[in-house]
Amino acid sequence: MTQPLDPATAPPPATGAPSKFVALDFETANIWRDSACAVGVVVVEDGRITHSVHRLIRPPKSWFSFTWLHGLDWKKVRNAPAFDAVWRDLAPLFDGADFVAAHNASFDRSVLAACCNRYGLATLPQPFVCSVKVAREVWNFNPAKLSDVCARLDIPLNHHEALSDAKACARIVIAATAKGWRPRLPGPAPPPPSEA
Repeated sequence: MTQPLDPATAPPPATGAPSKFVALDFETANIWRDSACAVGVVVVEDGRITHSVHRLIRPPKSWFSFTWLHGLDWKKVRNAPAFDAVWRDLAPLFDGADFVAAHNASFDRSVLAACCNRYGLATLPQPFVCSVKVAREVWNFNPAKLSDVCARLDIPLNHHEALSDAKACARIVIAATAKGWRPRLPGPAPPPPSEA
């Protein structure tokens, strides 16, 4: 369900801040990266959370080994749509985003890539920003696990619930931006040398 959130809950946009980014969090059924069973997506525009979406996903197989972590099992997701249907609904939310934020971004990026590969879908063109690295850079937090960072920044968290994790990631990046942090994004490729 998409929920517009109260813009008053976020600080005013900072000068030079990214105009739009999207925070993403996946939960997986097991060790296989294409076993996404839940996803949380949070859209941030001009420094404010504007939309949040949570979807359950039916993974390709019924084997769950991470139920102890996130509380999801096959019974809870067997009637959910498969990843391809979920992603076709969610992908437009990323249009126009400067980057995608995730806490431990290499994990979420790899889950997205594996799921898109399984279903023959294009992955996202935007670069990923890791809020673990942001927390270390801006506040010198170590450890920088999501629960630790949220405790230190007083960000509410229901850890390993995909939407809560995505909202927490978004709020970390918003807080960092308010302190002057800016993403180091790859620029456009230089033009090829002209032939004389």
